[in-house]
Amino acid sequence: MRVIFMGTPDFAVPTLVALVEAGHEVVCAYTQPPRPGGRRGKELTPSPVQREAEGRGIPVRFPVSLKGAEEQAAFAALAADVAVVAAYGLILPQAVLGAPGFGCLNVHGSLLPRWRGAAPVQRAILAGDAETGVGIMRMERGLDTGPVLLEGRTPVDGKTAGELTDELAAMGARLMVRVLADLTAFAEVAQPEAGVTYAHKIDKAEARIDWTRSAVDVERQVRAFNPAPGAFFELGGERCKVLAAEVVAGLGAAGTVLDERLTVACGDGAVRLVRLQRAGRPAMDAADLLRGWSIPVGTVLES
Repeated sequence: MRVIFMGTPDFAVPTLVALVEAGHEVVCAYTQPPRPGGRRGKELTPSPVQREAEGRGIPVRFPVSLKGAEEQAAFAALAADVAVVAAYGLILPQAVLGAPGFGCLNVHGSLLPRWRGAAPVQRAILAGDAETGVGIMRMERGLDTGPVLLEGRTPVDGKTAGELTDELAAMGARLMVRVLADLTAFAEVAQPEAGVTYAHKIDKAEARIDWTRSAVDVERQVRAFNPAPGAFFELGGERCKVLAAEVVAGLGAAGTVLDERLTVACGDGAVRLVRLQRAGRPAMDAADLLRGWSIPVGTVLES
């Protein structure tokens, strides 16, 4: 099939690769424009999809909007059979949705209608969902409201957002290839009206650990924000990310360091901080961090 691919982050790359390896003709890749990055924050950094597409000789476009008639005409002129979308980052107007012969199909990282929106993986972890998954859905004008053609499931099972995202990205790529191999073989199942939840975009302020919450909630927060933006606390004006933690027995005022293994009291229970990263330094286990940074028992970490 002639395919337009639309995606931006690492989550989207496995689907792009799978389409090419399955023999489809990816005529163009749409992605977000390069953003300032690099060590000084000034160099323009291409998205993971742009790098992958250019490496494979696929033309790349990165319009800031698809609402204009000129951009919509350029999209339609590609004469694609289908557009495949994975975490693209722009709303697709009706003129774009209807341009390809078989419309636009999306790889979405949740079990719809639960967690429609921008951050389904993180929200599933924060909510304590036992299971999540990925769905191939036909796009319509509503936010992730379209019918689902094929779905895969996996337990959350203590995974970080990074681990779960990688797993769902690979799963979504496989499912999309299956669907495109025979579009007529998959019934389009309308999403139920019950059970709708929205995965709002992550605000960096959410990553600050609130020790007054339960230990279970804090541990979920650590996993949900690993690798980015990173759950953190501050001590003496220095920010420290927590990359791994475990729920343990413990009792004390919220935020108090209870022992020499960095067990911290929460509003209910306690967590042991297992792996951490100080600003500008590599990640390390708690024991290694404490060799170079004294955090005595009784210290109260800021919420």
